[in-house]
Amino acid sequence: MEYRDRALTCIVCGSEFLFTVGEQLFFAQKSFRNEPKRCKACKTRRNKTLGDGNSRREETGIMCSQCGRETTVPFKPTQGRPVFCRECFDQRRTSAPVPA
Repeated sequence: MEYRDRALTCIVCGSEFLFTVGEQLFFAQKSFRNEPKRCKACKTRRNKTLGDGNSRREETGIMCSQCGRETTVPFKPTQGRPVFCRECFDQRRTSAPVPA
Protein backbone atom coordinates (compact mmCIF):
# COMPACT_ATOMS: atom_id res chain seq x y z
CA MET A 1 0.00 0.00 0.00
CA GLU A 2 1.30 3.44 -0.89
CA TYR A 3 1.03 6.14 1.75
CA ARG A 4 0.64 9.88 1.18
CA ASP A 5 0.23 12.77 3.62
CA ARG A 6 -3.50 13.32 4.17
CA ALA A 7 -5.42 16.28 5.56
CA LEU A 8 -7.93 15.31 8.27
CA THR A 9 -10.42 17.43 10.21
CA CYS A 10 -10.36 17.52 14.02
CA ILE A 11 -13.68 16.44 15.57
CA VAL A 12 -13.21 18.85 18.48
CA CYS A 13 -12.08 22.17 17.03
CA GLY A 14 -12.77 21.59 13.32
CA SER A 15 -9.28 22.58 12.22
CA GLU A 16 -7.44 20.67 9.54
CA PHE A 17 -4.34 18.69 10.51
CA LEU A 18 -1.90 16.52 8.60
CA PHE A 19 -1.81 12.73 8.96
CA THR A 20 1.74 12.20 7.75
CA VAL A 21 3.20 9.18 5.97
CA GLY A 22 5.29 8.42 9.08
CA GLU A 23 2.21 8.46 11.30
CA GLN A 24 0.33 6.24 8.86
CA LEU A 25 3.21 3.74 8.85
CA PHE A 26 3.24 3.77 12.65
CA PHE A 27 -0.54 3.17 12.76
CA ALA A 28 -0.19 0.30 10.25
CA GLN A 29 2.71 -1.23 12.19
CA LYS A 30 0.67 -1.15 15.43
CA SER A 31 -2.40 -2.51 13.59
CA PHE A 32 -4.49 0.54 14.53
CA ARG A 33 -7.66 0.46 12.47
CA ASN A 34 -8.91 4.02 13.01
CA GLU A 35 -7.20 7.18 11.88
CA PRO A 36 -6.64 9.99 14.38
CA LYS A 37 -9.70 12.14 15.06
CA ARG A 38 -8.09 15.01 16.99
CA CYS A 39 -5.35 17.48 16.11
CA LYS A 40 -2.25 17.47 18.33
CA ALA A 41 -3.45 20.42 20.43
CA CYS A 42 -6.85 18.83 21.16
CA LYS A 43 -5.25 15.45 21.82
CA THR A 44 -2.82 17.01 24.33
CA ARG A 45 -5.66 18.90 26.03
CA ARG A 46 -7.76 15.71 26.26
CA ASN A 47 -4.87 13.67 27.70
CA LYS A 48 -4.29 16.29 30.40
CA THR A 49 -7.99 16.20 31.29
CA LEU A 50 -8.11 12.39 31.43
CA GLY A 51 -4.71 11.98 33.04
CA ASP A 52 -2.01 10.67 30.75
CA GLY A 53 -0.62 8.10 33.16
CA ASN A 54 1.97 10.42 34.67
CA SER A 55 -0.32 11.64 37.41
CA ARG A 56 0.67 10.84 40.97
CA ARG A 57 -1.28 8.11 42.77
CA GLU A 58 -2.88 8.88 46.07
CA GLU A 59 -1.14 7.02 48.90
CA THR A 60 -3.03 5.73 51.96
CA GLY A 61 -1.32 5.13 55.30
CA ILE A 62 -1.92 1.64 56.76
CA MET A 63 -0.65 -0.79 59.39
CA CYS A 64 0.57 -4.08 57.90
CA SER A 65 -1.79 -6.90 58.86
CA GLN A 66 1.12 -9.33 59.26
CA CYS A 67 4.03 -7.45 60.90
CA GLY A 68 2.25 -4.34 62.23
CA ARG A 69 4.63 -1.90 60.53
CA GLU A 70 3.33 1.47 59.30
CA THR A 71 3.51 1.93 55.53
CA THR A 72 1.56 3.37 52.60
CA VAL A 73 -0.30 1.69 49.76
CA PRO A 74 -1.45 3.15 46.41
CA PHE A 75 -5.13 2.31 47.01
CA LYS A 76 -7.86 2.68 49.61
CA PRO A 77 -8.14 -0.58 51.58
CA THR A 78 -11.49 -2.38 51.71
CA GLN A 79 -12.94 -2.95 55.17
CA GLY A 80 -12.34 -6.45 56.51
CA ARG A 81 -9.54 -7.42 54.10
CA PRO A 82 -5.91 -7.71 55.23
CA VAL A 83 -3.39 -5.21 53.84
CA PHE A 84 0.34 -5.93 53.83
CA CYS A 85 3.56 -3.93 53.58
CA ARG A 86 5.69 -4.57 50.48
CA GLU A 87 7.98 -7.09 52.25
CA CYS A 88 5.11 -9.15 53.72
CA PHE A 89 3.20 -9.02 50.44
CA ASP A 90 6.22 -10.27 48.47
CA GLN A 91 6.86 -12.97 51.07
CA ARG A 92 3.23 -14.20 50.88
CA ARG A 93 3.25 -14.12 47.10
CA THR A 94 6.43 -16.21 46.76
CA SER A 95 5.36 -18.74 49.39
CA ALA A 96 1.77 -19.12 48.10
CA PRO A 97 0.99 -22.53 46.53
CA VAL A 98 0.59 -22.55 42.76
CA PRO A 99 -3.00 -23.48 41.74
CA ALA A 100 -3.28 -26.66 39.63
